[in-house]
Amino acid sequence: MKNTYVLVVDDEFRLRRLVSDFLKREEYKVIEAADGEEALDIIFESEQKVDLVILDVMMPKYDGWYVLERIRDFLSVPVIMLTARSDEYDQLKGFKLGADDYVTKPFSPSVLMARVNKLLKRDKLVHEEVNFGAIRIDVAAREVFIEEERINLTPKEYELLKFFIDNKGIALSRDKILNAVWNYDYFGDLRTVDTHIKQLRAKLGKYSYYISTVRSVGYRLDANNEILN
Repeated sequence: MKNTYVLVVDDEFRLRRLVSDFLKREEYKVIEAADGEEALDIIFESEQKVDLVILDVMMPKYDGWYVLERIRDFLSVPVIMLTARSDEYDQLKGFKLGADDYVTKPFSPSVLMARVNKLLKRDKLVHEEVNFGAIRIDVAAREVFIEEERINLTPKEYELLKFFIDNKGIALSRDKILNAVWNYDYFGDLRTVDTHIKQLRAKLGKYSYYISTVRSVGYRLDANNEILN
């Protein structure tokens, strides 16, 4: 994982060091921040590009929610939230704000590393494009264009759209979508899928009709949905 930088943000020194040590064993480059303000300075003020952020929720100066919102205003870098709470409301809030994954303390460092590795796994093709109707996806750059105008998607919105396109014309259940995009070990309910689809439709603008609701099943991506509906 040479030249892949992970920013670890937590006010607990021992936890930061534990996570950092495991990351270094996986050959990641590690940057540490002790609070939200320092994290934002590193992300937006330093010249070093950050490839993934592991972000604690409860911190001094700026909490994790605030930092996540500021990140999502400008960047689609993957973010894993760390929290001492297992409240479902917190998890839904994190995903709604654009978090990619959610880990509750205490946690297994090995499991955290597995999630880091999955999020940082990238298509090795130098260049690949996927086209669907007015949508064009640059897979290598993870960029989405509608009528050649770039739209900003969170990493989960991107994965959701890519999953729909890979399964175009197929009615997909919420369970299948949740398992494919959020993994089988995700702890949460199906409302997460509905929330992200609502957000994705809004960003598709006049092409939101591509994603139709299939009664008693889930959703389907089809360029002819406007006609069918």
